[in-house]
Amino acid sequence: MDINPQAHPLLLRNFSYFSFFSELHHSDHGATTIVETLAITVVFLVSVAANVGAAALVTWERRLLANKTILTLNLFVADLLFVSMIPLIVAVRWTVSWTLGYAACHTVLYVICMSGCVTITTLASISVERVRAILRLQTVSTLNPRMVTATLLFIWAFSALTCIPLSLFFTVMEVDFPEQERMHICTLMWPDTSGEVMWNVAFAALCFLLPGCVLVVSYSKILQIVKSCREGLRPRDSQPDALQYHVSRQDMKLFRTLLVLVLSFLIMWSPIFIVTFLILARNFLGHPYVTSTMFFWVVTFTMINSALNPILYSVCQFKSGWRRLCCRSVVAPLTKPGGSVRMRGIQP
Repeated sequence: MDINPQAHPLLLRNFSYFSFFSELHHSDHGATTIVETLAITVVFLVSVAANVGAAALVTWERRLLANKTILTLNLFVADLLFVSMIPLIVAVRWTVSWTLGYAACHTVLYVICMSGCVTITTLASISVERVRAILRLQTVSTLNPRMVTATLLFIWAFSALTCIPLSLFFTVMEVDFPEQERMHICTLMWPDTSGEVMWNVAFAALCFLLPGCVLVVSYSKILQIVKSCREGLRPRDSQPDALQYHVSRQDMKLFRTLLVLVLSFLIMWSPIFIVTFLILARNFLGHPYVTSTMFFWVVTFTMINSALNPILYSVCQFKSGWRRLCCRSVVAPLTKPGGSVRMRGIQP
């Protein structure tokens, strides 16, 4: 790809730029774009419906607010923010040349990465909150406004600050192609390659490896407590009034649900990390084959996680509540005086 040096003063020699969502080599642009639009639109609609429905279900079922409830709602907010970029992505797939302006260019990938960071950091925060609740024998749902506010502020501020380079260094550039008209692309343009490598390593460590380690430690602690409870062991404490840890059935249910969400996140976000690494390696390993179409489908696959998260959480936590929300009635047994059982629908 040839960059017009007059279009941008920060042109670096022997450096190639990835066009991200602008596919400049479509052989059959119309048919391909229609398929892409249908696929990502389905993801958008399902994700919005699932997250809004799950948020309503959580607030409905959890009438007594708790720290874990607010943090769970934060997951749904992050997913909705993630998929809110889909209309911009669809617009770029149709126009090919970037026509959305500089503000949108600075925003799209920034919001996508920030949403992913918020999601895994929130999952880590919920796991820590559950360990803390179990260790303190909190069997009743409670809400600590200061703690939950501080946690939410930290999650969003941490995620926003670590992703700032994506907002600063994404810019619109003018490109020239043989036998094609001059076009614009939204691309990532670092002042130097060392800064790009340093940020990629730091971002992966802070936003994914660190929360991942927190999740592993928290789940290991919960499993250790569960094992101790099942074996009837008490904690070794010098105090004579030391109490036995208590892991309720609801805690175990939430533990299994969070484990499913974490595994889903890791599986569905891994491809975008691999592709991002390949894009970074373009300037070091001799242009590996990564196209904008490939990048689009990887992002679409990652966005499916935003639709899957609320569905998995609702199915695992509120099977009957999800059924009531969808069908507006459930079937419940009603015993007749003679002992026979008949069924009736109960409206929520």
